[in-house]
Amino acid sequence: MLDLILASKSKVRKEILDNHDVSCSVKVSNVDEEPIKESLLKEGATPEIISKNLAELKANKVSQKMSNTLVLGADSVIDLSGELISKPENRDEALTILKKLNGKKHSLISSACISKNGSMIWNHTDKAYLTMKHFSDGELTTYLGKIKDEVLYAYNVYQIEGEGRELFSKIEGDKDTIMGLPIKKIKEYLRLQK
Repeated sequence: MLDLILASKSKVRKEILDNHDVSCSVKVSNVDEEPIKESLLKEGATPEIISKNLAELKANKVSQKMSNTLVLGADSVIDLSGELISKPENRDEALTILKKLNGKKHSLISSACISKNGSMIWNHTDKAYLTMKHFSDGELTTYLGKIKDEVLYAYNVYQIEGEGRELFSKIEGDKDTIMGLPIKKIKEYLRLQK
């Protein structure tokens, strides 16, 4: 069996791997994402490039300390017409994000990277497209009141397999990608390594 390390504190990503019978242990990368995002944005990087770079950085950081072990890094961002939207730091930010997405179509980008001995050996990025229904500010505030903190900060504002499904009139793409991990492509790659 392959040794796989997940370089993420995301319980959701660990659950996705467990649900797909991909055994792994967790070693958090502790990458400070915000300064990296700011730097990349100043260079004109797209949300997709930012997602890829962060996934690679997380995997490489942990992989440098784990000899001959596959390390999986992942990152998800929202792209609203070219504007990068990150996870909220608090409920006020969450409400601001929901107001921005209100009544609009956006893409959710999830990137995965596998590194070994400090270097990327595989990566994949997947996109899903979500069209949000139109809500009043009061309805959005009521929705946020139903969501627990740990879920709110882990799911890019919405919990697609729970309460958040009701926010959208249309969802195009893979559920696991929306939750933060394009697991089908990861499994395809891991199968080739056995």
